[in-house]
Amino acid sequence: MPKPLVVIVGRPNVGKSTLFNRMTGTHAAIVEDFPGVTRDRNYIDTAWESKAFILVDTGGFYLDPPEDIFAQAKEQALFAIDEGDIIIHLLDGKEGLTPADMELARLLRASGKKVVWAVNKIDTPTREDRLYDFFPIGTDDIFPISAATGYGYEEFMERLGRLLPDYQQEKRAYPMIAVVGRPNVGKSTLVNALTGKRRMVVSPVAGTTRDAIDSICSYHGKHYLFIDTAGLRKKGKIGYSIERFSMVRAIRSIERCDVALVVLDMSEGITEQDQKISGIVKEYGKGVIFLLNKWDLVSEPEDAFRRIMPELYRKIWFSEYAPAITISGISRKRITKVFPLIDDVIRERSKRISTGELNRFFRDVITRLSLPLYRGKEVKMYYLTQVAQAPPTFVIFANFKNAVKESHLRYVEKKLREYFGFRGTPLRIHVRSRQRDERR
Repeated sequence: MPKPLVVIVGRPNVGKSTLFNRMTGTHAAIVEDFPGVTRDRNYIDTAWESKAFILVDTGGFYLDPPEDIFAQAKEQALFAIDEGDIIIHLLDGKEGLTPADMELARLLRASGKKVVWAVNKIDTPTREDRLYDFFPIGTDDIFPISAATGYGYEEFMERLGRLLPDYQQEKRAYPMIAVVGRPNVGKSTLVNALTGKRRMVVSPVAGTTRDAIDSICSYHGKHYLFIDTAGLRKKGKIGYSIERFSMVRAIRSIERCDVALVVLDMSEGITEQDQKISGIVKEYGKGVIFLLNKWDLVSEPEDAFRRIMPELYRKIWFSEYAPAITISGISRKRITKVFPLIDDVIRERSKRISTGELNRFFRDVITRLSLPLYRGKEVKMYYLTQVAQAPPTFVIFANFKNAVKESHLRYVEKKLREYFGFRGTPLRIHVRSRQRDERR
């Protein structure tokens, strides 16, 4: 089963982002991992007492928030109803219960989803009498908390933990391929073209978003499972942010997959949202292939290809290791070339290099790497070893961990790719202090 999605909802300024940061143990709202990826990092993998889940802060999703507070509350609630498995409705203990809170609670109760109600900004036992003001919401199971100080947090999380299912990573009988991208870039058309008559099973998967459908297909005797996150349906009169929904659905698909096919609409070019989705793929350590779709609509394709490829790797520079191919889902142009690329990326992300071979490579690399003195002492990198696959993960042992900078790791990664390939897969490189490990 996929990881459960826990969504924090509530009116503006009730403390959603503060609670999000406490639950994840981060200050993610002010962290930027990659240029082009949203600065307000409003989703993150986390866990409580070994129960893993994805936490989403709806506050960070607003691009052009409506002025009407009721429309805003309803939009958050409907988003949570559509996508969340468990909803945290956060209320403001200082302002008290408002009509917007009541409307939001009514929609959540009507959804049938699991809901945890919490009143924030209550930091002492003497202020817990404010809870009585919130009983008209329709439940007496309300938790007083202070997201800022941590008051009442343990009891609140114990309640959430009882609702969380035990997450078990899916057993992969076949490679799992996520087809992700902005709405209307041609994802479903592409999946239909890829599966075609080779489709064996098409079935909804319990626990995923209701628009996510898995299709198993075969190509030259090999089986692949495609995760298709369909486009958004029209949601009545409420002004939904399409980017918000597609981003969360992309997260859930990417989290499950081995390789992500990032579909780009070449009739519109490469957008900021394409950058964001590509950043999520890298963050989750998945293999990636860029599919330049709707190529049949591009005039003068040879000139366009020479222009677009440098632009692609300039805008999505953090995934310049990823292969790219021009296709057309409608005309099925170059569709079959996707399967050998998938096989290649899966093989590369499962590659293991022996420690002996790595260190012959590493000795050659460090002779060309200029390391500054650290607190007046010489910095030494002793050896390199691979500790994991999918994605390939390496550890460098050095005498001063803090002296090894990001620029040094980028250089090592560049050389690893020159020597060993790793096409289409991110690499993770960590540094450990050998002296500290020996003392232990």
